[in-house]
Amino acid sequence: MNLPFEKTEYRLQSVRSGKVFDDSGWMLDAPGKEEPGLIRAIYASKKLSVKDEAYGIYKFADWLPVQKVLSGSSAPITYKSNGLAKVLNLNNLYITFSGYWPEKGAEMKTCSFKETEAYSVCARLDSSQKRILVVASAGNTARSFARVCSDNNIPLLICVPEDSLDALWFDEPLNENVKLIVSRSGGDYFDAIHLSNLACKMDGFLPEGGAKNVARRDGMGTTVLSAATEIGRIPDYYFQAVGSGTGAIAAWEANLRLIEDGSYGQQKMKLMVSQNLPFQPIADAWKTKSRDLLPLDNNLARKQVEEINAKVLSNRKPPYGLRGGLFDALMDTEGEVLVASNDEALDAARLFEKTEGVDIHPAAAIATASLINEVNAQKINKDAVIMLNITGGGEDLFRKDKVLYYVKPEIVFDIDPDFEEFKEKVSGLF
Repeated sequence: MNLPFEKTEYRLQSVRSGKVFDDSGWMLDAPGKEEPGLIRAIYASKKLSVKDEAYGIYKFADWLPVQKVLSGSSAPITYKSNGLAKVLNLNNLYITFSGYWPEKGAEMKTCSFKETEAYSVCARLDSSQKRILVVASAGNTARSFARVCSDNNIPLLICVPEDSLDALWFDEPLNENVKLIVSRSGGDYFDAIHLSNLACKMDGFLPEGGAKNVARRDGMGTTVLSAATEIGRIPDYYFQAVGSGTGAIAAWEANLRLIEDGSYGQQKMKLMVSQNLPFQPIADAWKTKSRDLLPLDNNLARKQVEEINAKVLSNRKPPYGLRGGLFDALMDTEGEVLVASNDEALDAARLFEKTEGVDIHPAAAIATASLINEVNAQKINKDAVIMLNITGGGEDLFRKDKVLYYVKPEIVFDIDPDFEEFKEKVSGLF
């Protein structure tokens, strides 16, 4: 891509200690022996200057820790709702849509806001480094990273549960630089994370880092930048379904940067995050205002994950209690953790498509159902400025009349494989 671009200037800061340091390579933690906590990017540009639409997601590069512009990105789009807002009697409902909806200007070909993560993380990579990026996913993240890495020739190992393979569809075959391994049927996202951790013990592999990666969070934070720059102010409420809660943490951090900018108001938007019943570890912990997640039996968790429609919301070990994590974000914004059932989400998805004109993913339907429930309970003022983060949609629209290609796994591993056997098999993939 031949767009003029200069590497974004930023440093990193420990949320726990406040210490500021340089990003010397691929920093996922603060240097030294600090207790667990997130690090944040501190950008040289305190005022957000939005670039031309041709830059895709990199139009927000002032607040992305990136070294380059990759081809094929699309930024989230925000618009004021008419249809859904009318049904709910809301005067200032704004929908931030990340997916495929060309009519609105949304061109994410994996139909998910996980593209915001992938384009930011991969653009943070130093072009001279030769290690293989490792990503664990329950579906959408793997699809987005696979697409971005395939298109930009970045070596990638993706780890997913075998039961999530139907999420790995593409409109054209992937290049050979992307390889897939899976945990055997019956496993979940946590088991995929275990495979990725084993890979990262090996020489030549680089952990993507999940919530610890500032590029992932700040990429997701572009949803809030999209909303604030379109609305002209920081919203009062932020609705999103969560599995890890990383998107909500990212929203909070973007909110803090916008306050420092000063052009969009000084308010902290109330984080309204939701989970898919019956899998609700974050909701259970928040109900007691516990910084630590409550004990959860692994077998029960897997059973609950089988029952939910929004499989991407199935993280058993989210970045909840560590400093700068979701607990702190909820406390600082006086947020809430809501829950919605499969049936409520299905009804919400139908209503959204009927009133707004496009299909949405199950996770986005959980967020929509939660908004509907709050409105029906008369907990939301009709004049409040609300951001509904539709984290995926337009899949039916995108897939229509297309031949789809599904990625086949190179190796299927048992739930807890022997490391030496794992090492022998994976080392021969690249």
